[in-house]
Formats: sequence, C-alpha cells, structure tokens
Amino acid sequence: MKAAALCLSLFVGVNALAQNSDRPGPPPGGMPPQNGQFPGPPPGGFGGGPGGKPGPGGGGSQYVEAKGTKTFDSDAKLDNTEVTSTEADHSAVLATGGTVAISYCTLTNPKDASSTDDASFYGVNAVMCAQPKDRTNGTAVINSLHNKITGSGLGSNGIFAYGKAEINSTFDNITETGGNSRGIMASGGGKINVYQDTVVTKNGSSSCIATDRGGGEINIDGGLYTCYGANSAGLYSTGNINARNATFVSNGGEMMVIEGTNFINATDCHFTSNFDKWGVLLYQSFSGDAEEGDRATLSMKGGSLTYNGRKTGMFYNTNNRDSLYLNNVKIVNKSDTIINVKKGGWGNRDNASRGGTLAVRCDNQTLKGVVAVDKDSKATLHFGEGSKFEGSINPDNTAKEVSFTLDATSKISLTENSYVNGVITLDKEYAANAQIPNIVGNGHNIFYSPEANPDFKKERFNLINGGSLLPIPEY
Repeated sequence: MKAAALCLSLFVGVNALAQNSDRPGPPPGGMPPQNGQFPGPPPGGFGGGPGGKPGPGGGGSQYVEAKGTKTFDSDAKLDNTEVTSTEADHSAVLATGGTVAISYCTLTNPKDASSTDDASFYGVNAVMCAQPKDRTNGTAVINSLHNKITGSGLGSNGIFAYGKAEINSTFDNITETGGNSRGIMASGGGKINVYQDTVVTKNGSSSCIATDRGGGEINIDGGLYTCYGANSAGLYSTGNINARNATFVSNGGEMMVIEGTNFINATDCHFTSNFDKWGVLLYQSFSGDAEEGDRATLSMKGGSLTYNGRKTGMFYNTNNRDSLYLNNVKIVNKSDTIINVKKGGWGNRDNASRGGTLAVRCDNQTLKGVVAVDKDSKATLHFGEGSKFEGSINPDNTAKEVSFTLDATSKISLTENSYVNGVITLDKEYAANAQIPNIVGNGHNIFYSPEANPDFKKERFNLINGGSLLPIPEY
C-alpha cells in the first residue's frame, strides 16, 4: 500500500478587512487582519447566491441605474441626518462617485422595489447604495459609521455595493423586515468591508450577508448577524466572502450557502442554524446567479458550527464539485449525518439533475456521524494532523465512489459497517492480518474494493477492538 497525499486545489483569497474605527470611516486601504492575513489553504493546497432566490418582479436581465433620495457624485459628508426614501426604486442615500462619509444618520426605506431582480443585481431600492455613474471606469466609496439603517419594503436591501463601488461599514445597525431584503449585499463585483455591524432580517429570502449575480467581495470582522425568515442564510456566497470573529444565527435557513465557483473563508466565527433543513449547502443551481463554473470552496478555521435540525445533515453537497476544509472547528450536530453528498432538486443544463462531488480535508478536526453518498455522487475524505472521525462511511453501500486518506496522527472509530469503493490511503503498508493501529472497528468492518486498492492483494487486516478491513463481499 502506498502512502499518498490527497492532492486538491483550493483557492482561498487573502483579503484585508474593514477598519476598526473610532473615527468616521476607515482610512484608505482598510484595516489589515490580525497577524497580517487570513489563514490560507493547508500545506500543499486543497482540492477542488444571493440571500435567497429573487422574488417575483421580473427585470434583472439588463443593467438598471440606481436612483436616490439623496445622491452624491463627488466627495461629501452627511452627519446626524434622517433620510427616508419616498419613492419606489429609490435609495435613501446613493453614491455615484467620490468618497462619501456618512455617520450617525438614520436611513430608512419603506418602499417596495418594482423588480426584486433589479434590487438584487444592481442595488435598486437599497437603503444605502454605492453604484458608480460611469460603469466602466467610475468608482464610488461610502464610509459608513454608526448609522441606523432600516428597510421595510420588498427588495430594500440595507447596504449595497455594485461594480467598482466600495462600502466600509463600521458599527452600523441594520434591520430588514421586507422580503428579499438582505442586510449587506454586493453584486456585479462590488466590495464591502464590515466591522462590528449588527444585522437583523425578519422576512423570507433575506440572508444577513450575501452576494448575487456578477459576484462581489465582502469582508467581515466581528459583529452579530441574525435572520428569521424562510430561505435566509447567515452567509450566501455567489462571490468571495471572508469572515472572522463574527456570529451568525439563522432561524429559517442555512448557516451558509455557496453557489457555483465561489467561496467562504471563516476564521473563529460561530454559526448556528435552528431550521430543520440542512446546515450548510454547497451547490450549483444554474439559475444564472453564479453562472461561471461549478466548484465551491468552504474553508473554516476555529469557531463553531451548530445545526439544531435533524434532516439531511450538517453539510449537503449536490449538483456541484466542491471542497470543504475544516481545521479545529467545534461541531454540534443534532442530525445523525455529518456529510450528505447526493442528487438533489437542482438540474444540470444538459441532462437534468446530477449528484454531488465533494472533497473534504480535516486537520486537527473532530467529526462525528454518517458520511452518506448516493449512487450519483462521489466523496473524498482526508483526515490529517490529529483529526478524529467517529461514525460510518457509505454504510448503505450506495456511493458511486468514496475514498479516504488517513495519516498516522489521525484516527477513525466505526459505529457501523462502512463501504469504500475508491482508494484507501494509509500511513504505510501492512502485512496480511496485521492490525491497523488507528482504525477502531468496535466490531464493525470497512469493506474495500480490491480493484481500487491492488496493493491490499485482497487480504484482510484487523482493526482495534474487533472488526476488519476486508474486500467487499462480491470479490
């Protein structure tokens, strides 16, 4: 048996976060993360939408220019002022150019967007919006500090950046009660840096923080983000989202969703889902919100994940080839399934629905539960750097393919028989009937494919506390 490293390709961006500011707005360049950078991918690399779907309203296919009750096209300041949108499709405050400092203001939008697609894709009807007048070369910056931002209309997203716009949001308090209204949102390549904000959303399809069509970059440092509505996630990425030292609670949806070739990188963050659906979703809908590619990446270091539902499992991957990296994340999972890779309700453009393909790498990580993989799906598991897995792998023997790598510092403890029809990589070769010291069978077996593992020579190997690693019975 040849030891081999699991070779995958993970791109986890390293971005500076918003400024810790006691002054109006962060300085140019923003605040660097603690210790200089976010953690990157594990040594050797790693392999591998919007806050709810847009509601009724049409539009969205062609660019729409935002409008504002107060519009700024050059450098300006707005302090201690109340601004309320009085017309549909108008922001309370809109920046189309320059750098605008907004502090200690009360901004409100009670009006409905005429198109929730236009609201999600271009920022139309957002309470605070930055959308450059010149779409090709123009920029617009908003430095927002200690503002109270409230949206009650349909599609009245709280803070929205589009195109080459950037918003730095510091100690803002955002409340959204209208449907299809996220707290913080970027699309079309917009960028938002968030420091210690408080966000509450209360209606459907209203994730706390999200990107939509055309992607965007959102960097979060601290804060509390809570959503109550159906189909509302703590984070929904069709772009690039980095978070650290922040807390997210979803009462009507997932902790996190990543669609298409996009990522979430979370460090020392705490996520909770109290909804009985699934904990984290990695998928591709082919709705056009994440049009490019089909590879999502979720990377977490430290912090916690708590899923209080029982359906589906903590991590659900479907209709996409995705990567999951976990390092020292505390996991509380009331479902018996930790990872579920299966065919779901989302379709491939060419041939209806397809299953999932998930590469999982764990370093210094404890996982418990069932790894379920259906006949349309594939999973690759890597346990390294002192990781511990307690549960079963493909216990129903349904997987199209499942493989695992176990290094010498890590351990597997079985709770039922497991079936691995892909490659098994251990730390060294073992003689027939030898005991594998870091797999505890507890009287259960791991059945392997001799075709995928010719070095095993169809031999049987013993596991700690009873059980064997042996060929699948058909062989």
